[in-house]
Amino acid sequence: MAAVIRFALKVVITALAFYGLTRLLPGIDIEGNENGALGVSGTFLWVALLFAVVNAVVGPVLRFLSFPAILLSLGLFLLIVNAALLGLTAALSDRLSVDGFGTAVLGGLVLAVVGWVADQVLDRG
Repeated sequence: MAAVIRFALKVVITALAFYGLTRLLPGIDIEGNENGALGVSGTFLWVALLFAVVNAVVGPVLRFLSFPAILLSLGLFLLIVNAALLGLTAALSDRLSVDGFGTAVLGGLVLAVVGWVADQVLDRG
């Protein structure tokens, strides 16, 4: 049960990160659904949940396949992997749009840092 609560809290934290990204980066936009069950905030939660699923399912495969590039770049290629995961999430959702590769890299970096901090905070509790 604690794992489910930790996952739900991480999705909420990721939704807040997406909200911050839409305010800070002009190339990342989420079209809120006012008529949805939870309104606009429900859209951010949906995109965060979709990103979490993409990160959990496709992320390990991409990291495994790109391991040589990650090793040669001393881990910097993980920025490209995170950008690809964000782009894949945008492709799967009609509410999220990411304009350009640079924006995807910056957004992926912010989401990776927020996810890491969330893991550190939630694992202590």
